[in-house]
Amino acid sequence: MNPSYPLDKVRVVLSHPSHPGNIGAVARAMKTMGLDSLYLVNPKTFPDKEAERRAAGAWDILNNAKVCSNLDEALSGTILAAAVTARPRDLSPEVFDARRGALELIDHTRQGQVAVVFGTEMSGLTTLEVSKCQIIIHIPANPEYSSLNLASAVQVMAYELRMACMGLLETTPALSTPRSGGATATFDEIELLYAHLEQVAISSGFLDPQEPKRLMQRMRRLFARARLEKEEINILRGILSACEKRMQANPAAFPLTPDAPDPDTPDAPRMQTKLNNDRKS
Repeated sequence: MNPSYPLDKVRVVLSHPSHPGNIGAVARAMKTMGLDSLYLVNPKTFPDKEAERRAAGAWDILNNAKVCSNLDEALSGTILAAAVTARPRDLSPEVFDARRGALELIDHTRQGQVAVVFGTEMSGLTTLEVSKCQIIIHIPANPEYSSLNLASAVQVMAYELRMACMGLLETTPALSTPRSGGATATFDEIELLYAHLEQVAISSGFLDPQEPKRLMQRMRRLFARARLEKEEINILRGILSACEKRMQANPAAFPLTPDAPDPDTPDAPRMQTKLNNDRKS
């Protein structure tokens, strides 16, 4: 594998594929466009003879496919993941069409591994799975009949990724030159930030774990837009750790929570209403 070739840094992730024939057809679609990294999250049946038959010679893709128990495992080590979905999502990450999404993914291969994520054949990606990705890719199909089967969707994205790669190779001689700014944070580092943030939000009384509503979904969308760097992750987690130490050292110094506004503040009732509304939305 050539470390400087962008397509070598693209993972195709299939979440809960239900038919082995589709896995084989996806392998064939990938190989025709030069992609070779296939990740399978809890496939119903794999390996399977039907997958081998539908792969039509792309057996190396199947033999090297990585089977994962969950999406976190499949995205571990990536710096950008794109959820391919046809359905509009509430509080969704930034949405790209297939061409612009492919360009965004290939551009990020200069810094590390990226992933394009497809859902199960019947229902697509869940809201939780989409929230694990930083961008959404929508294939602009015929609105009167937009149903693409899994292998067809992968073929479209594989083609767009290949075209984006060819454009980058033609216009950028030094692919190893990093983009301005620091190193991009990995999926694992960002997930640890989310867990840390949620823990502090609960400990401080800001987040009620029994009624979390969509606070963390909103935070995921916020940070997905930012494309966090490693140093930024360290700064944010350092702030959270300092807050934790302060709360543990002197709990009485932190009486203010969304459930207990400062009674001496003239706008306390209004502030309380706003905080409650934010937590519920």
